[in-house]
Amino acid sequence: MKWSELELMSADDLWKLHVAIGAALAVKLAAEKKVLDERLRQLKANPSFERRVATSERRQYPPVFPKFRNPDDESETWSGRGKQPRWLKHQLGSGRSIEDFKIQVASS
Repeated sequence: MKWSELELMSADDLWKLHVAIGAALAVKLAAEKKVLDERLRQLKANPSFERRVATSERRQYPPVFPKFRNPDDESETWSGRGKQPRWLKHQLGSGRSIEDFKIQVASS
């Protein structure tokens, strides 16, 4: 229906059209709600996936042993993962090799 046709209709005709549209819309919404309710019932009856809850806990990783040690301070070590520590960056910047800081593993 075009806008010009609506402008030519009387107030009573427009009201009847409003009521008819409201009734048709109610029927369509009820049918769609029925379909969605059925789908929700199926999902609740047969959950095919596991819901994951977001937590702030980090995944547990096995302990990583240090691979590099600061010769100036034996308590400073680095496992080789993550950012390089400041002491290592400073030493590498002064021309030393990363191999100079490797921890020697004793053979059994």
